[in-house]
Parts: sequence; structure tokens; C-alpha cells
Amino acid sequence: MADVVIYSSNYCPFCTRAKQLLASKGVEYREISVDGQPALRAEMTRLAGGRTSVPQIWIGDTHVGGCDELFASQRAGQLDALLAG
Repeated sequence: MADVVIYSSNYCPFCTRAKQLLASKGVEYREISVDGQPALRAEMTRLAGGRTSVPQIWIGDTHVGGCDELFASQRAGQLDALLAG
């Protein structure tokens, strides 16, 4: 299974939804909270090509994007293949 990394914030409902979807699939992920961490947020923004919103999700080397993109990949039937690596 591919490594999953999610940059998130504790009070973000989109982060919660994304984590719930991943958990419903039994996916373990590494969560990096950017709350009060300007250096981590800057790292996330750089890695995400300038995107500053959370969550920002990577599956393996693929930047999925945010919650909407994660759910779109699920609806398109692409998420399981990404997770399989």
C-alpha cells in the first residue's frame, strides 16, 4: 500500500471528511498538523504548488490535492488504484 500523507488542521471540517474516507478504507496515514506551525504550512504550500488550503493529501508521490479531489478520485474509481501503489 502506498504511503499517505495529509497536511491538516485540527478545526478543518474538510480535513475530518478526508480522514474519515481514508479510515473507512482502512488506510493508515501520516498526519502533519500545520496549526501554529508556519514552517510546516510553508513546506506544505511549496510542495502543493502554491496551494495554501488544508487538507493537502499525497498518496505515494502523487499530490491528490484537497478533500474535494480525494472524493472525486473515489467517485471516479481511481482512489483504490492510487492506494494500492
